[in-house]
Amino acid sequence: MIKINLLPFRLARKKENIRRQISIFFLLIFFSIAVLFWYTQMINNQILSLNNDIQQVGLQIGKYKEKADRVAQIQKDLKALDDKLSIISSLKQQKDRQLILFDGMTDLVVQDRMWLEQFEVKNNAVTIKGIAYDNPTVAQFMEVLESSELFYKVDLKTSKQKKIQNDILLKEFELFCLRQKPEPESDSAAGKAKNGRKK
Repeated sequence: MIKINLLPFRLARKKENIRRQISIFFLLIFFSIAVLFWYTQMINNQILSLNNDIQQVGLQIGKYKEKADRVAQIQKDLKALDDKLSIISSLKQQKDRQLILFDGMTDLVVQDRMWLEQFEVKNNAVTIKGIAYDNPTVAQFMEVLESSELFYKVDLKTSKQKKIQNDILLKEFELFCLRQKPEPESDSAAGKAKNGRKK
């Protein structure tokens, strides 16, 4: 019987298997390194893209913030302007009311028997100082004020004699009264309408 020694063949085959396994191992390592490198590059690209987006958003936020600040400043200026206009309107209304009072006073003064020296208005309180010939003239002036549509609750605060040139004795007086509030336009219009119907 012929005997064949297979030991060298088996050793060669075993070495070949080892080489193959080593090659596969190194290929796996290389492939893993390549995959990791690709993944790292992809993440870096995404980070760069996100950083660029963040910078763009930051620039846009800065622009919008400037616009928002301008709008806020404009709104602040408009509010200040509205406040000034309301103050001007209020002052104008007060001025108009004062003019109405002053114009009305010329019709209420007892002609040729008295004159006014001071006329002061604070809110609805009115202080009137003047000089008259006598007490009946002051009383008549108070009655005229009471019956007018401009004043009510007329009180005499002081009344004293005052000597002027040539030793003429006159009456210096001070009155305190309240100013009538103007009627609402709707009520006055309704009143006029009723009067028109009655006519």
